Amino acid sequence: MGETSTALQASLDRLLDSPGVTGVALVDAVTGLTYGAAGDIAEAGEGPEVCELAALIAERLGAAGAEGELESVVTTSTKRHQVLFSVARPGGDPLILAAGLDRDRANMALALRTLGDRAAEVLA
Repeated sequence: MGETSTALQASLDRLLDSPGVTGVALVDAVTGLTYGAAGDIAEAGEGPEVCELAALIAERLGAAGAEGELESVVTTSTKRHQVLFSVARPGGDPLILAAGLDRDRANMALALRTLGDRAAEVLA
């Protein structure tokens, strides 16, 4: 268990190397339990809040006729961005990789691509 925990933490720490990323968290999409975090957790979002936001958006999209699984969510304010990525895991409910970004330092397109590419690495 310790080695897995250490590998997870190292993966999350590497995500902070992306320009403008200030905090990341890996959250259970059903329970809101935070499995690991790096950087400013408040910027990434607290586990239960992240879980509720993703569930609400997925529910509203479904009610509007959207098909398929929720892949990602981006919210913005005048100072920051919050990005949520769904991360599939074998034999279990999905996880959410939540990231907070400093709007002045982050290139949104690059951050989305980098975080999306690295999301699967978090479980490796």
